[in-house]
Amino acid sequence: MPDLLQMIQEKDEQGLREFCEALFPGVVAEMLDELGASEAWEVLKHAPPEIQAEVFPFFSIHFQVQLVDLIGTQALSQIIEDMSPDDRVDLLERLDPEHVESVLRLVAQAERSDIRKLLSYPEDSAGSIMTTEYASLPVEITVKEALDRLRVQAPSRETIYYVYVTDEGRHLQGFLSLRKLILEKPNTKLGDIMQRDVISVRVDEDQEVVAQEIARYDFIAIPVVDNQNRLVGIVTHDDAADVMEEEATEDAHMLGAVQPLEDGYVATPFFELARKRGVWLIILLGAASLTARVLQLVGPSESDSWMVLFLPMVLASGGNAGSQSATLVIRALALDETKGRVPWIAWREIRIGALLGSVLAILSLFLAQLMVGTQASVVVMLTVFCVVSVGTITGAMLPLGLKRLGLDPAFMSTPLIAALSDMFGVVIYYTTASFAVHLIF
Repeated sequence: MPDLLQMIQEKDEQGLREFCEALFPGVVAEMLDELGASEAWEVLKHAPPEIQAEVFPFFSIHFQVQLVDLIGTQALSQIIEDMSPDDRVDLLERLDPEHVESVLRLVAQAERSDIRKLLSYPEDSAGSIMTTEYASLPVEITVKEALDRLRVQAPSRETIYYVYVTDEGRHLQGFLSLRKLILEKPNTKLGDIMQRDVISVRVDEDQEVVAQEIARYDFIAIPVVDNQNRLVGIVTHDDAADVMEEEATEDAHMLGAVQPLEDGYVATPFFELARKRGVWLIILLGAASLTARVLQLVGPSESDSWMVLFLPMVLASGGNAGSQSATLVIRALALDETKGRVPWIAWREIRIGALLGSVLAILSLFLAQLMVGTQASVVVMLTVFCVVSVGTITGAMLPLGLKRLGLDPAFMSTPLIAALSDMFGVVIYYTTASFAVHLIF
């Protein structure tokens, strides 16, 4: 990294070009990601378009979009042409339609038609994640002819380990592995040795189902067909792994009472993250207030009984906020998004805790006023703010602390975070309430 920074400072174009060409594209992307979008493009622009296209998919989609804002339309169109079909569609789906059209006008006609076709498939379907760069052969040729054709096809195909056999109308007839082709006699017809019982998926099939099929059968790739059994593409194992990770992240967020994040914890803007968390906290606050209402109807009638009424609501608010933070940070740790960002995460969670605490405190004030009057409701408002703020930062920092100690962050599970938040909540609630009671009443 020091050498790279020095080359950027000295504007060493030759050195920057050699850096991009000498290292594996994933390593290049990993290092450039630490620099930020503007400096990353300052390095990457010195590489040829084909190298840029290899490095680009290793960036997150969020980072790719940031780079696009720095790249001219002409340079971007060259990168788009050299990227694999599924990777470039993932990027173009995140750009403004006007920007997409300006780029596509500079792309070759054949590539443009392929891009438009892939963009037309429903989001999260097999068609949206497949690639059209697959190896296919006609059914009537021999093994020797097949190997000769594969040598021609190989440079422009994403994988040739599976070879799909089609008829003149592109209808899927069977498939062969490259291993089987190599071991067969040269004059053998493909129709005599191919496997005819092909497991395939429909182009409109849900992407999670596609990923599950690949995992179930340990495929390197699975063919995608239309409603007439014509081969239109393949979904490869690396794309299936991305889908499984995406679905697992979405499930983890939903289990933590957070609306799924499209770009991950670190890349999600502050107010969008607050909104996705706040919606569920408001719903859960309303559910907890019902418990307070039940306690009011069946509980004691002493003058200070209101403190008991709102205890479930206060504790639930802190526990829910802490569980959200723990879920997001544990998942971010699993995806290696937190490296070098612990102070940034702490400051972000403090601000989010204060924002969410303020919103929930105001809502709890109105709810408490309807039930017990203004003076007691002020105490409830203050304690809700404190408990949510403390729960948010506690839920975020405990998993990071365990990671620093070399322990599994998942030890800070949602129930444990909720239990700790309840403990802090009881202390804060009764300390604040008791202090306020002596001043107000």
